[in-house]
Amino acid sequence: MTLIATESLWVAQTNTYVVAPEAGGLAVVIDAPPNPSAVVDLLSRHDLTPVAILLTHGHVDHAGGAGGVARTTGVPAFAHPDDDFLTLDPQSQLQRLFGLAPPGDYAPPARIEPLTHNQALDLAGLRLEVVHTPGHTPGHCCLHLPDEGTLFSGDQLFAGSIGRTDLPGGDTAALAASMRHRVMPLADDTRVLPGHGSETTIGRERTTNPFRELWS
Repeated sequence: MTLIATESLWVAQTNTYVVAPEAGGLAVVIDAPPNPSAVVDLLSRHDLTPVAILLTHGHVDHAGGAGGVARTTGVPAFAHPDDDFLTLDPQSQLQRLFGLAPPGDYAPPARIEPLTHNQALDLAGLRLEVVHTPGHTPGHCCLHLPDEGTLFSGDQLFAGSIGRTDLPGGDTAALAASMRHRVMPLADDTRVLPGHGSETTIGRERTTNPFRELWS
């Protein structure tokens, strides 16, 4: 059974996940909010060595700490290039979206590898599938762990909600299409671990999500 450790960090209560085949081994980090020391501490508490940082999208509450984590650990970050306008500019997002002056070093990672739809990532003994789900942002991606029946949904799908589309690059029609064609075809018992809030399942959201008419 894969180890999935999570912690809600920063003012936006972003869920950061570290995923590993077992405690004490190699791991991947999924999303890194602007609190890189807390992400590194989460890895340390589980005695995990990261090999990569996977970003579901470029909003600062998910990617603002990626540069700090990358520089501390020496590992690359991965993100979809359609979100470069966000991923590469966390400082202005902090000011524009949250009214915060960037504390410390929030430069983006020096090395960002591109994510593409249907890409298979073999990292830390795990096989993750990239599901490009534009809508919340143009480059938003969910990360599917098929062997565990688990989807890291970022800000695409939440328990009882969906990602907002009123920020730069947001597109409600694109989000609905992503949901219809790339998320809801997954099995009902797929575990959904979102970027904020509690976990859910595809089946639960298929039948109870108040926005389900968007993709039905």
